[in-house]
Amino acid sequence: MLEVSEIKDWIALYTVEGIGPRRFVSLVNHFGTPGKVLKATGKALSEVPEIGKETANNIKTKVDWTKTDEQIELLKKFGFSFLTYKDENYPENLKSIYDFPPFLFIKGEIKREDKKALAIVGTRLASFYGKSITEKIAKELSLRGITIVSGMARGIDSISHISALEQKGRTIAIFGSGLDIVYPPEHKDLAERIAQNGACISEFLLGTAPLAENFPKRNRLISGLSLGVIIVEAPKKSGALLTAECALEQNREVFAVPGNIGSKRSEGTNWLIKQGASLVTSVDDILKELEGILAVPQREIKKEVIGSLSPEEQKIYQLLTSEPYHIDKIAKDSQMNTAQALSTLLSLELKELVKQLSGKMFVRV
Repeated sequence: MLEVSEIKDWIALYTVEGIGPRRFVSLVNHFGTPGKVLKATGKALSEVPEIGKETANNIKTKVDWTKTDEQIELLKKFGFSFLTYKDENYPENLKSIYDFPPFLFIKGEIKREDKKALAIVGTRLASFYGKSITEKIAKELSLRGITIVSGMARGIDSISHISALEQKGRTIAIFGSGLDIVYPPEHKDLAERIAQNGACISEFLLGTAPLAENFPKRNRLISGLSLGVIIVEAPKKSGALLTAECALEQNREVFAVPGNIGSKRSEGTNWLIKQGASLVTSVDDILKELEGILAVPQREIKKEVIGSLSPEEQKIYQLLTSEPYHIDKIAKDSQMNTAQALSTLLSLELKELVKQLSGKMFVRV
């Protein structure tokens, strides 16, 4: 764990004009620590590749120590974690991209198992179709132990996070603002839930507003943390398609859910498929494409899921066997009305405990 004085050096170097992620990392790799960078002579700094005299002079004269002190106080106030790329817990997936952030503000915890992560993104104005597909994909991936990454925006993003949480799965939210500014504001409770079973992450200094120019930077982290990106409903011009572009640049897989050809919400996803993105009609399409690098075994659902079933789910699950069972008899024997029984059966299907056959017949898997 870094001392406060060391964190101060990391933030101070970040405040220098002209120091982006690549230059920051080059300097630290060359000198060893940000503290040594700040103490280096102008001549020594200018000799580092891609730095030059102007940037070297900025390092010697334009460190914003006032802002740095403010960041330290805010960090203490909110109790966020501060993780640098030198730390062994820095996400391995993220560190492999060209312009990874030198440090991250984190609320929650990043775990090694989060290397098995997939991003789900899409329009803020999701249709019923988009919402239901997102919920199904996120839940099924969570049941297989895959971490869901998204941007906590309205629509597809927030549904992805919520669906993962409902399955007690891990999820990571990437902010386009300082970690102390939840955007959109109505997602404050969601951010708290995510931090309890995953992490909220930002590369931006605390207090940074959710400005439009921040979100393309955020999108590269969404794809960078993930092994692949799943696009569910996206207009032709959307942030989700920018995330897909980032994924391609980072050598990540891009998946797209086909949509109604008459809907503007699906223009982007259908276009991606025409350009060669992997078409997704089920989670199996994703797992087959990634089986070589993901290597995700089926989780032992019998032990992990059955114990967390609701009383209604337990009742119907115990009724079913490998022999087909008609919905009318299920409703009668479980003492539920047909609508309630169907809703419960759908939930069990999503958990891969039940399979529906033709003629409204159901069997236990």
